[in-house]
Amino acid sequence: MSLLEVKVPPMGESISSGILAKWHVGDGAVVKKDQPIFELETDKITSEGLAEADGTISLKVAAGDEVAIGQVVATIDPAAAGAGAEPRSAAPAAAASPGPAAPASAAKAAPVSPAVRRIAAESGVDPAQVSGTGKGGRVTKGDMLAAAGGEGRRPEPKPEKPEPPKSAPAAPAASSPSATNRQTRRKLSPLRAKIAQRLVAAQHEAAMLTTFNEVDMSAVMALRSRYQDDFVKKNGLKLGFMSFFAKAAVHALREVPNVNAQLDGDSIVQNHYYDIGIAVSTEKGLMVPVIRNCDTLGMAEIERAIADAAKRAREARITLADLEGGVFTITNGGIFGSMLSTPIINPPQSAILGLHAINERPVALNGQVVIRPMMYLALSYDHRLIDGREAVTFLVKVKQAIEDPSRLLLAI
Repeated sequence: MSLLEVKVPPMGESISSGILAKWHVGDGAVVKKDQPIFELETDKITSEGLAEADGTISLKVAAGDEVAIGQVVATIDPAAAGAGAEPRSAAPAAAASPGPAAPASAAKAAPVSPAVRRIAAESGVDPAQVSGTGKGGRVTKGDMLAAAGGEGRRPEPKPEKPEPPKSAPAAPAASSPSATNRQTRRKLSPLRAKIAQRLVAAQHEAAMLTTFNEVDMSAVMALRSRYQDDFVKKNGLKLGFMSFFAKAAVHALREVPNVNAQLDGDSIVQNHYYDIGIAVSTEKGLMVPVIRNCDTLGMAEIERAIADAAKRAREARITLADLEGGVFTITNGGIFGSMLSTPIINPPQSAILGLHAINERPVALNGQVVIRPMMYLALSYDHRLIDGREAVTFLVKVKQAIEDPSRLLLAI
């Protein structure tokens, strides 16, 4: 049975390459069909590559290498499926087959894995001079480690440090850090580089302003408390705040349609749909999955869509299609404790709504000072397209819908 090539899958028309950030399996490991085997990081998303068949995998590129779409990064030998072998990269030399060693010419002809190349560079052992125990005389990592040890090429032990004089004991490491570990340096990931580029471009290309307001969360919190148990029983998930703000944003976009527009050169493109982006923080950076047709979805459908998109984003299973086409974005810095911020527009959109932490504060109500759970709202907008009056009106509409959710039912 022929070897199956593992190729970098297509990620979208605008993506031609990426970084193979991580291998989830070792060279020579036995993999199962649909098992995640590598993590690919591009300038837009991070995704996982899956094994297309059972078998033994041979890695062709090292973690951290830049790879092109369609490039072969590994092969899978289906003939070895179900063999139950441990990864050959971790196999000790004593576990090798006792048969005769393959000739050097066979070793030269075999594919040399990244692990073998690394050990060769570190130890100085020539793979061509090592008898391979892998399939077809292939030199494995275990063969190289055994050869390096057998030839006495292990690193020499470092000389012991002289003990400090008893009269002057060494200071604790925390108070005198070594000069060699005061800094670390790593390459900027493609996703982080793209985020940086887009944020700088947004600030340079748009006439960005931010307007603020505050909202009393009492009504929404009371509504959630009253119906949460019934909501969970019926839908299998909790009713959160984000579905209220998504619905409030749709309501405000309908009332102030210029916020639901974008500039394209010297033209204004008016959107007549309501695909709302919800910012999600991941280990790789901020992503904005788009929840389609929020105007037609119920609260439970929005909550479920948000939870699913956030989970896939954090598990590197998000696709490029999930991130494209939004007309407006909501970002919630309040989950990290942010009290106030000025969010940056997500181009080509014209505005973004920032939510913040809910804090009990004294407010004046009907001539009396009362304590209410308050949240600051921030709307950043492109002043080239949206006037101050429209931005303030939009934020007031959001505030009114949250403070009196019945407005969402009556569309007023």
